[in-house]
Amino acid sequence: MNENLPELRDIHLPADVSMWPPAYGWFVILSAILLSICTYKLYKYWRLKSRKGYALRLLAELDKNQIVPSATAISELLRRVCVYRYPQAVSLEGEEWLDFLQKHTKKQAEKESASLLLNAPYINPEKNSYTTRQLDNLISFAQHWIGENL
Repeated sequence: MNENLPELRDIHLPADVSMWPPAYGWFVILSAILLSICTYKLYKYWRLKSRKGYALRLLAELDKNQIVPSATAISELLRRVCVYRYPQAVSLEGEEWLDFLQKHTKKQAEKESASLLLNAPYINPEKNSYTTRQLDNLISFAQHWIGENL
């Protein structure tokens, strides 16, 4: 019996339980967290795009043959955007309003288009001296402004 003793091995303990890979429940929890984060980001992106898209659709629906009512609608639309984005700027009038708009965009409005934006609510539509080119420039300016600020 003593002759087999050197061949016996000591008792080996099993290896410690490792932390990796975690149990399947942790993968489910992690997947649920990632899915909820992605859903939230997608919802925020969709809301952002929907506001901008709605504003740009309103600009596209303007009647370019009626210059003064269209310019008034553009001014109202820009103020509606400011209610959402810059509440302190809603009360601005005249040159302060125009300076605020110019300061918050890279594309500057032409002088005639800017005067159309400022004077549109006060112009008699029958005695209009503005052209459709000036309205087109104003629409282009409004599109860029909305695109950069919404």
